[in-house]
Amino acid sequence: MTIINLEEGHPDVRTAMVRLNNRLYAVRATGAKYAKIVHGYGSTGSGGAIKATLRTELRTYISRGVIRDFVMGDEFGPFSQKGRDMVAKYPDLRSDRDWARSNDGITVVVFK
Repeated sequence: MTIINLEEGHPDVRTAMVRLNNRLYAVRATGAKYAKIVHGYGSTGSGGAIKATLRTELRTYISRGVIRDFVMGDEFGPFSQKGRDMVAKYPDLRSDRDWARSNDGITVVVFK
C-alpha cells in the first residue's frame, strides 16, 4: 500500500495539508486503489490539529470526486462496519500491518 506521510518533519497544519493535496493527486495518478495516510496522534497523544483538519479535508476530497471514501485508523478493523466494508471490496487490505490495531495515527483512503 502506498503511504502518504504527513507527519514527517513535524509540519504545521497548512504544510501538512499542502503535502496531502500533492501526494493524493500523485498517488491517484498512478492508478492506486487506496493509500494509507500517516498523520500521527498529535503531540498531546489525544488527537492533534493535523488529524482533525485531515478529517474535514477528506470529506472535501469526497465531494470533489478525488476519493471514494476513507476510514480512520481506529475503525480500520473487523469491529467497524466501515473496516469490514473496505476489506470486503479490497481483501488484500486485511494483510496491512495496521489492520485491526486501532491505530489512531493513520487513515486509509480509497480512490475513485
